[in-house]
Amino acid sequence: MADPDPAAPPAPAMRVMGFVGWSGGGKTTLLARLIPVLVARGLRVSSIKHAHHDFDIDHPGKDSHTHRAAGATEVLVGSARRWALMHELRDEAEPTPEALLAHLSPVDLVLIEGFKWHPHPKVEVHRPSTGKTLLQPGDPHIIAVASDAVLDLPVPVLPLDDISGIARFVLAHAAPWTAPR
Repeated sequence: MADPDPAAPPAPAMRVMGFVGWSGGGKTTLLARLIPVLVARGLRVSSIKHAHHDFDIDHPGKDSHTHRAAGATEVLVGSARRWALMHELRDEAEPTPEALLAHLSPVDLVLIEGFKWHPHPKVEVHRPSTGKTLLQPGDPHIIAVASDAVLDLPVPVLPLDDISGIARFVLAHAAPWTAPR
C-alpha cells in the first residue's frame, strides 16, 4: 500500500448523529424516511444499528453459518451486489460505536440508531403515547427531541413528521468523527 501524498488535502471527516429512544418509539421508521432525504441532497449516508439482543444475519444451512459454527472469527460473504462481514465476538467485549465506525468505508454522514448512553450528539425520538419517559433530562448529549407532541423542553423539539426539518437539524449539528490512524 502506498503512503498517502503529504501534499494531498486530508480526507473530510465523517460526521455522526445518533437517534435514541425507547423501543417502539419510531427510531427505525424515522431513519427510513430521513435517509432518502439526505441521499437526495447528494450525501453518502451509512448507518449503525445497536441491537440489545442476540441477532444473526445468516442461518443454519448457509455456508457462512457453517464457517462461523466451525469456529471462524470472521466470515466475509461477497457477491456481485453486496458484501457482508460477520465477526464473532466470542469472549470479546461488545464493540463501542467508535470501534464500529472504524469498520465503515468513508461517507459524509453516519446515523447511529441506539447506543443511548454513549456520548455522541443524539436526537431522541419520543412518542408520549408509548407511555415511556423522556431520556433527554438525564442525557446532556441529547441535543433535540423529535416528537409527535408539543413538548416544553430545554432543547429543540422537532416535529416527527417534518423530515426536511430534521434533515436540516442533523446536517447543522452532526459531529465530525475521524478514524484513528
